[in-house]
Amino acid sequence: MYDALLDAVMRGQLRPGERLVEPLLCERFGVSRTVVRQALHRLGELRIVDIVPNKGATVARPGPRETRDIFAARRVVEGGIVRAVARRITHGEVDRLKQRLRAEHEALHQQDHARWVALAGGFHLALAELSGNAELQRILSELMTRCSLIVALYEVPGESTCEHEEHEQLVEWLSLRDGAAAADAMDRHLLALEARLQLPPDDGGVEMA
Repeated sequence: MYDALLDAVMRGQLRPGERLVEPLLCERFGVSRTVVRQALHRLGELRIVDIVPNKGATVARPGPRETRDIFAARRVVEGGIVRAVARRITHGEVDRLKQRLRAEHEALHQQDHARWVALAGGFHLALAELSGNAELQRILSELMTRCSLIVALYEVPGESTCEHEEHEQLVEWLSLRDGAAAADAMDRHLLALEARLQLPPDDGGVEMA
């Protein structure tokens, strides 16, 4: 159940702010409320779900400030990932990344948006796997899931959230085993991705005084 809900968020099937009704989830998965609450609690720990006492659970709605924090974290994590990949990548792994890029290009030109989104996000996760660092993989997976909510909220219609050409540049630097250049390219790529979102102004928060 946890995996199914997480996948539904990643694919945009569950939208930010959508209510997750316990009786319906019990019926859909054939489980008790205890199991439902355990799954929702785990999703809440990842900040994928907001749980309010006496009101229930909803899919989280990241605000502008949280969005910027998440992208700042991704720049740090993914910069480290590509540096690690550049040190250890093999010719065969470069070839497999290029195969992924060809699949991205095909989905893009066939206007298969759902497949292209999955491949574009999968590219970043594939790099994390190549780093050989399980903790970086786990952290990035959580950040990517939260980014799926952000894209669902703030993506500008007609805009690509992940440019194919930017992925090609990353693979080129990695094939040359240039970690510094790959990290710079990743930083620019994520900054551009964030800039393509239409974020509302910050509410400024509340001053406790």
